[in-house]
Formats: sequence, structure tokens, C-alpha cells
Amino acid sequence: MEILIAAVLLSLCTGSGGHPSHQYGNIENRMKYSGSEGTEEWAYVNVRHSAHMFYWLYYSMAPAGFHNVPLVLWLQGGPGGSSTGFGNFEELGPLDVSLKPRNTTWLSLASLLFVDNPVGTGYSYVDRDDAYATNNDMITRDMIVLLEAFFMKADPQFQKVPFYIFSESYGGKMAASISSGLKMAIQSGQIKCNFKGVAMGDSWISPVDSVMTWGPYLYTNSLVDLPGLEQINVDANKTKQLIDEGKWKDATDQWSATEDLVESVTHGVNFYNILKWGGSEIQKGYKKNISSKLARLFHLMVAPFEQDDLDKLMNGPIRQKLKIIPENVQWGGQSENVFTKLSGDFMKPVANVVDQLISNYTDLDVIVYSGQLDLIVDTLGTEKWVHRMKIAPEFIKSTRVPFVDPVSGFVTGYLKKKDNFSFYWVLGAGHMVPADNGSGCLMMLKLIFSP
Repeated sequence: MEILIAAVLLSLCTGSGGHPSHQYGNIENRMKYSGSEGTEEWAYVNVRHSAHMFYWLYYSMAPAGFHNVPLVLWLQGGPGGSSTGFGNFEELGPLDVSLKPRNTTWLSLASLLFVDNPVGTGYSYVDRDDAYATNNDMITRDMIVLLEAFFMKADPQFQKVPFYIFSESYGGKMAASISSGLKMAIQSGQIKCNFKGVAMGDSWISPVDSVMTWGPYLYTNSLVDLPGLEQINVDANKTKQLIDEGKWKDATDQWSATEDLVESVTHGVNFYNILKWGGSEIQKGYKKNISSKLARLFHLMVAPFEQDDLDKLMNGPIRQKLKIIPENVQWGGQSENVFTKLSGDFMKPVANVVDQLISNYTDLDVIVYSGQLDLIVDTLGTEKWVHRMKIAPEFIKSTRVPFVDPVSGFVTGYLKKKDNFSFYWVLGAGHMVPADNGSGCLMMLKLIFSP
């Protein structure tokens, strides 16, 4: 479907001959489009030498105007999953993969900022192999450079707008560290921003707790019998031992082996939604004839969400619409390298970072939400690390209250809150909460945004 919309090129590039300079934080080829469906903007930010990060902003069309509703930054998982692709067109953006309007888009409540993060993800790209991020600290520094460029150069009109970071899966691990870095940048005066909260959905915060609860979760849901539970627990404990010993790459390999065992014992459970049988058969197809363990992991964790329809859309009509994607850059073309470069950091926990956010920044809302049907980051495992936090004794005593889907009128989730920490249990949803329970997710957003 052809997208027709009036275009204006904003000249924020520097240097001669129309080529952007290589000053870090420089905005490269910012485009702003306005039309009947609203206002959008996108650009590259040169976050480091040879590292170019792409963002795409949608202004909210809420009746109150974008100045009076929050701005949400969405971070995808993987690592290597594209926010501008999967999060945008498969989960919460204004259009779906068929370019049809989405009834449950978050644009009804907020402006949306999608960033292809880390560099090399989606439309983001690097010019040389040593420019990929290799740990969460590098990812955080890159994002702070991008946010400084966004708030201080490109769009200062958003400085006073309530700003939230929402995330999914590995994106939550990144969001925790980015939130800490952003608070420090605000305190130092580097960035002016009304940072209100961070929400981590089905997030890879404490990998060991997720792996160690796979067996009990599957057993409770009748997906394995007692011998199957014991088999999974043996492999899970091997993963835990390697984590305890700080053998991070070995732990990643053993985690992959535990996943394979789970698929075998359950005869193909879908890791992302236990009710959607058949999804893992697609994933198995991606793993055939792949000898590298890391490559197999990428094709299990990222590739299924960048399949043909989305790939054709992003490398076809959307690329043509955006106009600024370099000829040598293919959407998703460097994503496997992103995953591989972070393999040594993959199994490291960041639960302590979340704990510090809650304790050190009492003005910041820290939110965890979990899909009931998710296996890979199951609710049991998430509660394990949450219940070890400093706030846990008082949080556990708090009253859990239901919230209702405005469409069906039925309970769609539960909320428990203590001070600046909140936990949302979202029913009928797997790993991709906005895709599985869109109207319930919008209700959650309203509760988060309410005073």
C-alpha cells in the first residue's frame, strides 16, 4: 500500500556537501511529515564513531494535544529486535503490518518514540565491526546521547511533557540501566526532561530466576509430568551453576540447551504464549542446519519476529517513505551481529539496578508488568527477584486490586502498589502483552498515567 503524505526535510545536518558531521549526538537527516493521520518525525543520531541510531516519533492525536499527554519511549527485546518494526507495526503503533489502523494503539493516550536500539538493530547501523555495543553500559551511554539530541536539539517542546520508558523482554534489562543513566544526566543538567517512570514488561531482569521457574510453571500448567519437571530442573540447575561461577557465555549456551530440552519434553510449547501452539514449530524451522550456538539462539529469540511480512514492509514501502535509510543498510541486516556481540552480557542480571531506582529516585515510578501466559520470562520467575528487593516486605503486604477491560467488562489484570513501585499481572497475555491483550494494556496505561 502506497503511503501518501506531505514531507518537509529539516536541515539539522552539518558539514559540507550535505553529509552530516561526525560530532557525537549530531542529528542526521531529520524528517518531519504531517498529514491527515497526524505528525511523524524520524532521524539518525550519530551516537559514537561509526555508530548510527535510528528513531521514529509519532505525535499523539489525543484531543488534549501532544503537549498535555505523556511521551513514551518503547524499547524492544532480543537484543536485536526492532522497535520501529516489531513494536510499532506488530504491537502498539498506529498501523499494523497490513497498514490498517490499530484499534488499540497507544497513540490514543501518548506520543510514541520508537528507537532501534542497540546500534545495528532495525534501521540503526554501524560502519565497522568494533562499533557494536558489547554490554549494557555501552547501550546506556548510546541511548543517553540519543536522548540528549532529541530533547535538547530536535524536540525541546517535549522537555516538560511527562516522559516514560516502556520496554519488553531484553528491552527491560536495557531500560533499567538507561533509566539510571537518564536520571544522572538530568541531575547534571545534561538533559532537560520530565522523566516520570520506567515500565519493564516480561523483562530479562534476572535470567536465573526465569530459567529456574520454567519447570514449575510448565508442571503447574500440565505441560510436563513429574519426570519432565525433574529433567528440566536438572538442566536449569546447570545454567544456575554457570551463572553463579560467572561463566556468562557458557551460561548462555546452557540456557539454550535448557530451552531445547523444554521444547522436546513439551513437544513444542510456545515460549512466548503457552496457548499459541505451533509457534515453536516456526522457530524450529529457523534453527535447522545452523551449527553456531549463538546463531541458533538468534534465530530462536529474534528472527521469528522479523518474518517475511514485516521484513517486506520495512525494506519496501516503509523504507521508501522514510527516504533517509542509506542504500547499503537493510532493515534487520545487522541484528544477528547485535545479538552475538552481547552474548557475554546476556545472562547477567540487573535486578540490583531496579532496586536502586526504587530506593534512590522516589519521584520515579518503577513498574513491572507480566503476561500470564508467558513462559520465557514467566511471572513466577519475575516475582522471585521482585520479592528479594528492599521494598518487598511492605510490597507483599499491599492489597492487590483488579482492573477491568473497558471493552469486555471483565477483570483483565491485577495491580499491587507500594510507594513508587507497581506490579501489574496482565491476564490473557503472553510475552508480547500489547499484542495479546491490547485493550487491557491500554487500561494499564491509564492507571500508570493517572495522578
